[in-house]
Amino acid sequence: MKILWTDGSASPNPGPGGFAVLEDKNGNVVPVALGRDKDTTNIRMEGMAMIAAIKYADKEPCEIHSDSEFWINVLTKWAPAWKENGWEKKTGEIKNLDLVQELYDLYSNNPVELVWVRGHVGTENNELADQWANKAREGATLDVAH
Repeated sequence: MKILWTDGSASPNPGPGGFAVLEDKNGNVVPVALGRDKDTTNIRMEGMAMIAAIKYADKEPCEIHSDSEFWINVLTKWAPAWKENGWEKKTGEIKNLDLVQELYDLYSNNPVELVWVRGHVGTENNELADQWANKAREGATLDVAH
């Protein structure tokens, strides 16, 4: 099973953003996907990181570690009802609906296990994912990651 770590950032928020997906290859944690957007939010970049992680796993079972409690709740609690209700919720519009729909479709059709980790408390691989998301925001690509 692939063990993946994801994170996203925007600074300022909203502003330029980046995301990172890292894979733990037998204790050697390396970036496998990086991306950036010149005008975005932390939430969007966290979602983009999860999308990239599931696409990277390419139908293989994977465990995605994320500090985004929001996106984990979207996928496991809220999106099923939103989809059933025609992608509407009682309290108004669904923000970032484009990402919600894409990510929920990927999550629903791939063998993914989500693991929430508390952010910024010293969890080594989560901190590393955060560092790479910031590097991606600043322009790093996989070509210069290795």
